[in-house]
Amino acid sequence: MVGSPPPPDRTLRFEDGSYFQFPAMRWSVSHFRQLMPTVNISRGLGAPVALPRQDSVALNQRIDALRFVPLGAAEPMTWEQSLAANYTDGIVVLHRGRVVYERYFGSLQQDGQHAAMSVTKSVIGTLGATLVAEGKIDAGKRVADYVPELASSAFGSATVRQVLDMTTGLKYSEDYADPNAEVWQHAQAGSPLPKPKDYTGPRSYFEFLQTVQPQGQHGDGFAYKTVNTDVLGWIIARATGRNVAELLSERIWRRLGAEQDAYMTVDSIGTPFAGGGLNTGLRDLARFGEMLRNDGRFNGQQIIPQAAVADIRGGGDKAAFAKAGYGLLPGWSYRDMWWVSHNPHGAYSARGVHGQRIYVDPKAEMVIVRYASHPVAGNAANDPTTIPAFDALAQFLMSLSR
Repeated sequence: MVGSPPPPDRTLRFEDGSYFQFPAMRWSVSHFRQLMPTVNISRGLGAPVALPRQDSVALNQRIDALRFVPLGAAEPMTWEQSLAANYTDGIVVLHRGRVVYERYFGSLQQDGQHAAMSVTKSVIGTLGATLVAEGKIDAGKRVADYVPELASSAFGSATVRQVLDMTTGLKYSEDYADPNAEVWQHAQAGSPLPKPKDYTGPRSYFEFLQTVQPQGQHGDGFAYKTVNTDVLGWIIARATGRNVAELLSERIWRRLGAEQDAYMTVDSIGTPFAGGGLNTGLRDLARFGEMLRNDGRFNGQQIIPQAAVADIRGGGDKAAFAKAGYGLLPGWSYRDMWWVSHNPHGAYSARGVHGQRIYVDPKAEMVIVRYASHPVAGNAANDPTTIPAFDALAQFLMSLSR
C-alpha cells in the first residue's frame, strides 16, 4: 500500500478480502480505519498521563536474552526469538507501573493503532462487570428482560451471567476453517458493504443475533462464541443509553489519560462490533491493563469498581471450561470474557486471534500487551511460545525486586 496509488499487485481492499490475507494483514491490522467505516472512542481533551519508564539498553538486552522451553518442545528459545516466532507487531511490558520494555515491528508505530481482535471482548466484558458491580445490570436476569427482541432467539432464555461467561447453548460455530460456519454468516450480516441484490439474510449485528438458534442447554459448559459479546453490547446499550464505543470513552478512555483516541469498526447502521472491533494504541491498552492490576484504579482515581476486578480475577467454573477441550490451558476458566489461568501468580488474560494479548500477572506486578499478525488465527498456534515466555519474564522481573 505504498504509492499514489499503490501498484495494482500491492493494493489491498476490504471488499475482496485481500486485506486479511497473510502477509498483507501485517499492514492492514495497523490500518483498519483506512479500509472500513469506524466510530471514534474519544480520549477527551485533557493532557495524556505519561507512563513512567525504567527501560534501558542493558535491561532490554537482558530481557531479549531470557531463555525458556516452549510447550511440547525440547530445545529452549529466547524472548527475542519468540517475538519473531509470534509475528509480533508491538509489545510493551509494565512492571510496577513502569515501562521496562517496548518494541515495535512491521507497520505498527508508536503513534499508530492496531486491531485488538477478540481482546475487544475482554474490554467489553469489563464494562459489563462494572455495570453488574454497580447494580445497573442484574447478572441473574434473562437476556430478554433487557432486550425483548431476543426473546425468541437462543439468547432469550439465557441469563446475563451465562452470556458474560459464554456458557450459553447456541447453534453457532466459530470454526474459521469451515466456510459454512455461522461465524461467516455473522460477519456477512455485520459487513458495512452493500449486500447482493438477491440477499435476504440479516443486514446488521442486531438482525443476526435474533436469528441464532438454541443447541444444548444454557450453563452446561463453556463455548467460545463471538455472538455472546455482541449480545452483551446490546444489553449494555439498553441499560445505559450508550453504545459500547460511547460508554468506553465516557467511563474508561477519558479517565485513563490515554495518549490517543481508540476506534471500533461498525456495521452498516453504525453499530460497534463488540466482539472484535476495537483498535488502540499499544501503550493505551497497557494503561487499561495496569488499571486492572491496580484493582480498577489509575490516574489517581477509581475508574472501575474494585468488585468488578475481583470478580474477573476470581475466575469462572473450571469444570465448565474443561468441557471446551483447550488442551494448552489446563485448569483455566472464563469469567466476564477474560481468560483466567488460576496459576500460582493469579494471572489472567485477554486473548485475540492472530496473537493479540493483554496479560496481567498480579504477583509479578506485571502487565504485558502484545499486538501481532500471526498467519494462523487460533491462539493454539502461539500459546506454546507465548505462555512460557510470559512466565519466564514474570520470574525475571520478580528477581529484580528481591
